[in-house]
Amino acid sequence: MTRSRRTFTEDFKKQIVLLYENGKPRKEIIAEYELTPSALDKWVKQSRTAGSFKEADNRTPEQTELMKIRKELKQLQMENDIFKASRADHGTKVKVIRNNRHKYSVSAMCIVLNISRSSYYYEAKIQDNQQEERIRSLIIEIFQKSRQNYGARKIKIELKKQDHRVSRRRIGRIMKEEGLISSYTLAQFKPHKAQCNEEKVGNELDRSFHQQEELAVVVSDLTYVRVKDSWNYICLLIDLYNRELIGHSVGPKKDAKLVSKALSTVQHDLRLITLFHTDRGSEFKNKHLDETLETFEIKRSLSMKGCPYDNAVAEATYKILKTEFVRGRTFETLEQLRSELYDYVHWFNHFRIHETLGYLSPVQFKETHLKKSV
Repeated sequence: MTRSRRTFTEDFKKQIVLLYENGKPRKEIIAEYELTPSALDKWVKQSRTAGSFKEADNRTPEQTELMKIRKELKQLQMENDIFKASRADHGTKVKVIRNNRHKYSVSAMCIVLNISRSSYYYEAKIQDNQQEERIRSLIIEIFQKSRQNYGARKIKIELKKQDHRVSRRRIGRIMKEEGLISSYTLAQFKPHKAQCNEEKVGNELDRSFHQQEELAVVVSDLTYVRVKDSWNYICLLIDLYNRELIGHSVGPKKDAKLVSKALSTVQHDLRLITLFHTDRGSEFKNKHLDETLETFEIKRSLSMKGCPYDNAVAEATYKILKTEFVRGRTFETLEQLRSELYDYVHWFNHFRIHETLGYLSPVQFKETHLKKSV
């Protein structure tokens, strides 16, 4: 299957450059957003010099030729590394014996490969130690890439994806030795309750949290976060089909405008949304919001008064947000919060694995089910 060429909007490029300018490491941006180093460097240079991302405003014939030369050099380096890796040295012989000892006797393989048994066992012990260090490095890397959120269970899943079968007990031991403490081991705090919405809208969702169609039901809620010396608020829109954060917004006030702003960030046709479910917070009662939902023929659903379980998915998602994104962070400005939330939402949708989704990310879950339906 041929992979389609990706295209990027002006707003996306601006957000990426803003993340880079605000100090997010170049390597992390490239990995998390699946960019090429040249693309990121080009966008940063274009923003700083011409203030435009159009190729006609920035590229020169010399730059085009240089990019071609760099691409050919990278290809030659790759071919050279493959050639060197194919040489059968002493370490390779030991590796061959280790990989085939379940089929043949060690003694027989040592004779064929002209290596003494004592030398093999000595080298095998060294490789065991090296394997332990590789696993240790992978655990540390996965933990850091999860933004210090994954525990032993999810790290085990990520290691399995890389063909490493490691027990949770072993992972837990290494995490303890390295001082890796998941955010979820810290104490949790409950947010305050919002004023009740007395609308006569019923609970149409009725806790049917497992939906089979994309955008059939979208749930939402708001939470607070400290920005310098004052409280600000975050609104998320969650698709129950794959737990994807399809819309988000931040602002200084906990009101319906924040919800409308989050709806405006949805990249899908709003007419595809069948049901919009929230709790009875007063921020979800507003004439403009009602008109927006009516325009796109989106049906309302409200939790029962004083019953957080009716909006359990939103409650759980905000608990994740507070643990993984808010706790331990300092936001100096609303713009910083907005930029870093944009980055977190992208990571959450494309990389963060969810137990509910069979340890896939929301985007991976959607793509997997789309392939099955074809």
